[in-house]
Parts: sequence; structure tokens; C-alpha cells
Amino acid sequence: MSFFSLRMRRGKLIILDQTRLPVQEAYLECKNARSVWQALRTLRVRGAPLIGVFAGYGVYAGIRDFKGNNAGLFYRQCKKTIGYLKTSRPTAENLFWALGRMERLLEENRDKAPAELKRRILKEADAVYCQELRSGDALARHGVAVIRSKDRILTHCNAGMLATVSQGTALGIIYRAYRKYQNLTVYADETRPLLQGSRLTCWELLKNGITPVLICDNMAASLMKKKRVDKVIVGADRIASNGDTANKIGTYNLAVLCRQHKIPFYIAAPANSFDLKIRSGDEIPIEQRNPDEVTHCNRRPIAPKGVRVYNPAFDVTPAELITAIITDKGILYPPYGKSIARLIKCVSF
Repeated sequence: MSFFSLRMRRGKLIILDQTRLPVQEAYLECKNARSVWQALRTLRVRGAPLIGVFAGYGVYAGIRDFKGNNAGLFYRQCKKTIGYLKTSRPTAENLFWALGRMERLLEENRDKAPAELKRRILKEADAVYCQELRSGDALARHGVAVIRSKDRILTHCNAGMLATVSQGTALGIIYRAYRKYQNLTVYADETRPLLQGSRLTCWELLKNGITPVLICDNMAASLMKKKRVDKVIVGADRIASNGDTANKIGTYNLAVLCRQHKIPFYIAAPANSFDLKIRSGDEIPIEQRNPDEVTHCNRRPIAPKGVRVYNPAFDVTPAELITAIITDKGILYPPYGKSIARLIKCVSF
């Protein structure tokens, strides 16, 4: 593996620009809160766990160049930076989890001098990074239990190294299983409209010595009918307290198809992707994105000018369609209200 999704190097926040893949492996520096916000909004950085880590470092990037010792002014700039970053993307719970940690740190240390508080903010961002790294490794260890020799696994969007600072959630499980069984087949949905499956997942898997089979989104049903898929594993952006799960648009389609064809459907996500404040998926905010993402491909029009567009970035899969939710704390099974409640007791959110 010769790439990284995010690094903090000597105070500089460096990211792999995922909008350039698979054609170009280009890195860029995010120097302030605006550049962090833009990277989030334009999907240069994406994937719920990575979004959380990036947001933590984004707070530091937003206050790093503050001059002077005015603690009140510094506090207000920190609050403004955190509030601004919250507006970048509405669905991924990890964004709000990480920024919530920064808010609590700020309130607990608001009497500290700006220089000291800067140091503590960076230390907290490092802690978020390390927690995500440990979570990814633990999730993969738990998840490998659902994989069998010669499994044919279908995944959607990208839930790997490009979406985390670890080996990933759904792909992290596949990587770990591949070390045990080198006879796995991995199918990758292209994932319209932004092609995270074909552009990112296929690129990443090939980088790591796994040759995937790329399919169009609308080929999954045919593949399942021919009994060529043994299980589906995907990531998650937010999970409600009843187990309803938001993930990249098209995930719900796969869950319905799995029910029809009696195929296990797994969600893989760390504990900080759970939103315990909401009761069901009906309360998850779904990001609506630019119509150009649907009407254009590589900036070339693929639809007539003036057509109306519906472009939600995510859909919600009802809990009753999910076989199990694989987390860094273990595997949760239905009824999810009870298993998630047990998870809450052993996790500090």
C-alpha cells in the first residue's frame, strides 16, 4: 500500500484528493477552515470515519494561525470554526461526533491561553485519529467471522482505506479475510452517480493486490439470481437507535434484493456512526447534491439541458433488512433496539 488518505505532517494537514482518482494520485494541503469545508463538500475527502478524523484536524487548521493572547476572541473563533464545519455535510454522524468532542474540549478549557488550547485541540484531533485507527482494526477482526472460503462478496460505494485512516470498514473486513482465504471474489458496484465503486474501490483493491469484478449498479439483481453472490457487505454514514442505516444511495436497493434472494446483508461501521438521539431512519437528514452530478459525467453532459433532477446522496435501509451490524465492539444481531442498547452500555460516546 503506497498511498494514504490523510496525514498531519509538522502541522500541515495533507489529504489525497479523491476527485482525481483513478487517473491521478494527487495530494493537497488544507491550510484553513474554508479549505477543509471545501474538501468535505466537494468530496475530496469522503467516507464517514475519515470525515470525522478530518473534521477534528479541520478545527485545528481553522485556528492554527490565530495571533495574540486574547482568550475570549480565540474562543469565539474556535466556536465559529466548529459551527462552520458542521454545515459541510449533513448525513455522516462521525462528522458531528468528532466536532462534538472538540466542542467539549473547548468548553472544558476555555480559560486556557490560546497557545495552550491550540496544543490541546491538536492533541484531541490526534486522539480521534488514533481511535479511528483502533476501531477499524477491531471491526475487521470481528467481521472476518462472517466470511467463508470461496465467498463471493458484493460491496457498494467505497468503505475502505479511502474512507478511513485504517484498512476500512466493509473493505477492512475483506482485506483481513483475504489474508486468510485467498480464493475470495469481490464484486464492486460502480455506484452512480459519482462512481465511488469503480473509481475508488476498484483502484484501492488493485493497489492492495485484490482484483475486483466491476459491475454496473443495475446488474446486481441478475448476478444474485444466477447465485453468484454469497453476501453483501457495505459501510454506513449514520445508524439510528433502532438499526435503520443511512448509506450511499443504492444501498437500500441491494438490501431489498438480498431479501428476495435470501442473501445475508451486512452493515460494517464503528460505534461512533450510531446516532442514539434518533429513533429511526426517518429522522436521518439526507444530503441533496448538485444536479450536475447526475446530468454530467467528467463534465460532459449525459442528459438534455433543463431536465429535472432528484439527487439524494444517501438512502436508508430499514433494520429488518439487515442481517447483522458489524462494529468495532462486536457483531450486533436483531432485535437491534436491544443489541444497540447493550452496545451503548460499554461504549463512551
